[in-house]
Amino acid sequence: MKWVPPIMGSAAASGEGKAVVFKSKLKWVGLVGLVLSTFSLFTHFLLARYTAGTALSEYQSSITIFSWRPIFDTADLSTTSALQRRLWGPIKHLESLHPYANPRGNYPAPVLQTNGFIFVKVRGGFNEIRNSICDIVVVSRLLNATLVIPEIQSTTSSKGISTEFKSFAYLYNEDQFMSALAEDVKIVKTLPKNLKGSRRKKEIPSFRVSSTSSPSFYLHYVLPVLARHSVVEIVVADGGCLQPVLPPNLEEYQRLRCRVAFHALRLRDEVRELAAKILYRLRASGRPFIAYDPGMTRDALAYYGCAELFQDVHTELIQHKRAWMIKRGIVKGNLSVDSAKQRLSGLCPLMPEEVGIILRAYGYARDTIIYVSGGEVFGGQKKLIPLHAMFENVVDRTLLSMPWELNQMYGREANLVDKTPKMPPPAKEEKKMEAWKTSGPRPRPLPPPPARPKTYNIEGWWGWVAESDNEPESTVMELRTNAHKLLWEAIDYMICVEADVFIPGFDRDGKGSPNFASLVMGHRLYQSAASKTYRFDRKEIVKLLEEIRDQFYQANHTWITSVRRHLRKNIVDGLTKESTISKPLSFLSFPVPECSCSKTNLTKVSSRASSPSSNSRFPAALGAIHQCPSWMNADMVSGPRGDESEEDLDEDDFSSTALLFRQSSENNEGGGEMSNKEDTQIEDQEELEGGER
Repeated sequence: MKWVPPIMGSAAASGEGKAVVFKSKLKWVGLVGLVLSTFSLFTHFLLARYTAGTALSEYQSSITIFSWRPIFDTADLSTTSALQRRLWGPIKHLESLHPYANPRGNYPAPVLQTNGFIFVKVRGGFNEIRNSICDIVVVSRLLNATLVIPEIQSTTSSKGISTEFKSFAYLYNEDQFMSALAEDVKIVKTLPKNLKGSRRKKEIPSFRVSSTSSPSFYLHYVLPVLARHSVVEIVVADGGCLQPVLPPNLEEYQRLRCRVAFHALRLRDEVRELAAKILYRLRASGRPFIAYDPGMTRDALAYYGCAELFQDVHTELIQHKRAWMIKRGIVKGNLSVDSAKQRLSGLCPLMPEEVGIILRAYGYARDTIIYVSGGEVFGGQKKLIPLHAMFENVVDRTLLSMPWELNQMYGREANLVDKTPKMPPPAKEEKKMEAWKTSGPRPRPLPPPPARPKTYNIEGWWGWVAESDNEPESTVMELRTNAHKLLWEAIDYMICVEADVFIPGFDRDGKGSPNFASLVMGHRLYQSAASKTYRFDRKEIVKLLEEIRDQFYQANHTWITSVRRHLRKNIVDGLTKESTISKPLSFLSFPVPECSCSKTNLTKVSSRASSPSSNSRFPAALGAIHQCPSWMNADMVSGPRGDESEEDLDEDDFSSTALLFRQSSENNEGGGEMSNKEDTQIEDQEELEGGER
């Protein structure tokens, strides 16, 4: 047997050893890379979650919006063209109107010794709360009483919300509220200890007041009780506790309402920060945007009898709510109402599709940014599909904010678990199961199926309608969601007030009173009267839409002219309607002329009144406007050219508008808007000659 030296074997073994070492090095390199990547991701999430620096917050604003990427047909938007001035420019004749809610006469500061304490419970949604707080401050001033910061029932009845913010502080900044009204009303955060005990024992006299209560009611009925007991409780559940229109000798109290609504009621910092971020993201592209509030709530639809405008379960839901309103005397009328007749009378909300058609007819392009406000669009998101088809950049709060940003606004909340004990099966079901088990040999019937759990989704399928005449009680999670809705509406309110254009789909709530949109319009009229706010005459709009009902997306030149004339005309005529219809129901929906002043000489305005333009009628609608004080006139800037009228801002863009309608119906993408040379020659003679005569 010949021995072979292990030369080759040792070489192979050394090669294998080198390969093993190389593989182990690769594993270590991969492991180190994995650890570094994990550490980098962890650090990034920590910075994004907990850092509040301004530089980083701007960086967050640019990286966190992955739900919405704006799409624009044109890279540049000219702000100097006549079309852009017509669509986005200020209302020239209202530029001289400025906010001025300071006291103008003999208005003494509140005395230290008051007649007692007023403790208030406020119920309702965002707009009801805002109206009620303004009214109760005026009542406290009227009675020379010390106001305890109001208690918002929507938050105190909600379980599981953050304990960081209680009642009033859940929505508004308490310190700002107290300091802004220090010269008007004496305000404290809580009742004295001796009166707290009386409140727990329910020994405090209570008044449940309505929104039409007069000043004499408080002076003759509430004041004597307040003087006798040193404290009264007022329950406000009607969206207000004082009549909107006050006598002329109480005009200073109307200005106090403005100071409360527009200066003292500042949203808490976390809500304002998130609203500011959303505004920044909306304006990041450098383009103006439209805020649109559909106003399609179940309560409003039931109150005005608009059930037949919907289908299936939604019609049943509206009818169910209307029956409930009739039982409680909220609605006086029949359960069955001709919804088509109501719609033709302008008593139903405009559908998002109809609003989209009107905007396209007026000249707004496909790439216009539209922010849809409101927590509830009754009928679901499918009602917004036509609007999304007509405009590429339709967004809302959920697309412009991150879940962690909303959680940061909510604060640290308890983890709610449904602790309701499971009910045992009924005896009848047990007998069925026993009978099946003890039955004879097969074949035998199948066992009864287990009962399906009843799950009802507020924003989806309302299953209880088919099974019960009574609505199910609100769950713990639904109560907490109701508190969250206040914050959502607060964000929408800020964005709608700051928007370049605001469009209300409906301006009434489920009690026939001015709603969220009316409150926004009143705030815009006070803060920036010249900003564009369309006040649709729904009766006229529906009449125009009925003319093209059979060819919705193929509008002709005459119809487009009629729409533009109507919208331009109602920028002014809408003010007259608001002053005569909305103001008697809610002062904050039209706080002019009490809370405004004019920076120009009124003789110039009256000289324009001889003009045939419809815009010359607005001074009469606004009432007698006082001149601004000299210190406000000192920083007055020069306005636009004096001879330029609103009608002159129109241009011949019918070609693009008509083709845009055609694109919607044919789903034709591309930039062929100017291909039809004949359309570019069409001129709107009415607009070029100065509008309606």
